Amino acid sequence: MNYTGARIVIECLVEQGVDTVFGYPGGAILNIYDELYKHKDRIRHILTAHEQGAAHAADGYSRSTGKTGVVLATSGPGATNLVTGIATAYMDSVPVVAITCNVGCSLLGKDSFQEVDITGITMPITKHNYIVRDVNQLADTIREAFIIAQSGRPGPVLIDIPKDVTAAVADYEPPVVGFASETGAVLARASIRRVTREAVPSDEEIAAAADMINASVRPFLYVGGGVIISDACGELKTLAEKMNIPVSVTLMGKSAFPANHPLCCGMIGMHGTKAANTGANKSDLIIAVGARFSDRVISDPAKFAKNSKILHIDIDPAEINKNIPTCGALVGNIKDVFNRLIPLLKPRAESAWNQQINEWKKHIPPMYSKKTKLHPRFVCEKIHDMLGDDTIITTEVGQHQMWTAQFYPFTKPRTFLTSGGLGTMGFGTGAAIGARIANPESRVVHIAGDGSFRMNCNELATISHYQLPIIIIVVNNGVLGMVRQWQNLFYDKRYSETTLDFGPDFVKLAEAYNIAGYRAATEAEFAAAFEKAVEQNKPAVIDCYMDIDEMVLPMVPAGKPIDELLLDI
Repeated sequence: MNYTGARIVIECLVEQGVDTVFGYPGGAILNIYDELYKHKDRIRHILTAHEQGAAHAADGYSRSTGKTGVVLATSGPGATNLVTGIATAYMDSVPVVAITCNVGCSLLGKDSFQEVDITGITMPITKHNYIVRDVNQLADTIREAFIIAQSGRPGPVLIDIPKDVTAAVADYEPPVVGFASETGAVLARASIRRVTREAVPSDEEIAAAADMINASVRPFLYVGGGVIISDACGELKTLAEKMNIPVSVTLMGKSAFPANHPLCCGMIGMHGTKAANTGANKSDLIIAVGARFSDRVISDPAKFAKNSKILHIDIDPAEINKNIPTCGALVGNIKDVFNRLIPLLKPRAESAWNQQINEWKKHIPPMYSKKTKLHPRFVCEKIHDMLGDDTIITTEVGQHQMWTAQFYPFTKPRTFLTSGGLGTMGFGTGAAIGARIANPESRVVHIAGDGSFRMNCNELATISHYQLPIIIIVVNNGVLGMVRQWQNLFYDKRYSETTLDFGPDFVKLAEAYNIAGYRAATEAEFAAAFEKAVEQNKPAVIDCYMDIDEMVLPMVPAGKPIDELLLDI
């Protein structure tokens, strides 16, 4: 079959099981958008207000489902507007395929109108990227891109296609029926140049790791987002329960292990719990699973768990011994590793170690016991009480993000979507759109800070247009809260450019987009507004006024050991 490059793009997306793409059209990508118009019954396109919002929406679609998200953008500024979203996905290992179009091949390298070297720009923030100059290579390139995005440690891949390639004609050959890659991505008859192979630990390595765990007296699990990505949450629970091992989670690992489980110690790191941070530093063996020993977790590497052995389980060999030296490592798919490791572990009853952990778990920072008109803890608990465990929560980045991680009792994987590695303000609104599109039966609540929400509040247009019943809660303290907290603690209260006292009125902004807006300054007002928003099941914004100096505690000052927490101010 002879198809244009644009038609080949559509056929290959359908091959890969893509049912939804996010994007924004422009001149260079018009041929693909024309094919989307002709094939709207096969692929749904969601038009966002800005390309960055589209990238975050594709990311949220992927995080909430495990599928590969797809985003489209035109050349020049359209492509560069994707960069923050691509970097966000890269840092958090999210499979996204970004398809951009460029000026024609004869115009490349001539500073043509809206030309940019997007493959050069995104090289450090993609698993791989391509510029396809030959239409005959287009189909296999797209197929290969999906394999790379999904396999091993997932991540974003970018495909840049010059406009004349989308208009050129080539023989399109459908894939062989029933022939697929190990990741589920459909391959072509033509040989694929590059297929990522996952490492598989030997039996001897598995046995040695089991011996380490069986010999430990104070084992401690440090769990990251890799457990969710590998769909190994059930196996994690089995392992922890078999040996009564306390479990801490990173920000990206939230929802990997039920917050209400007796073995859960909560979040570890800069704003972690006393039980998680002290437990890690007092353990004799840390089993790190799908985590990368981020600086926000370990603080000063020389002071982290000095008397503990480290067993690191991860799919990415580059993470082993990168930040912390290990005593043992298993490189491979976490789900597979767990299934081989668990039978070799000896059941263990609750011990004095568990009892000590439980004592540390009783600590709640005094600040969270003080009565205020509206506290973030109340907001998180009210949301959960009304909507339950299946609700998908997205956040922006800042104090509200940490409060959500601390107070919301996540119990199911893929229900907490947040930017961890890059810390992208403006991420959550687009992510909420993607999550709702991907999960039309799920309730989606977006918890935002007033500073972060300003950055991509234009996506209210998208939410309104598609009538997505997303409830946006703006934690409005009138400042860049996390930065002000640092200014309070470490900069002698010099509040340089962190006060946000110049609008907008978020209720009026919501109403301008034909979205219901509510104000809440007390617990009663929030409860009433949230109940009404839930009942109406339509887009809503709740502007919540909170104390300007509400703190995120505990907090580990930079460079301090993680068990030296600031517990009260």
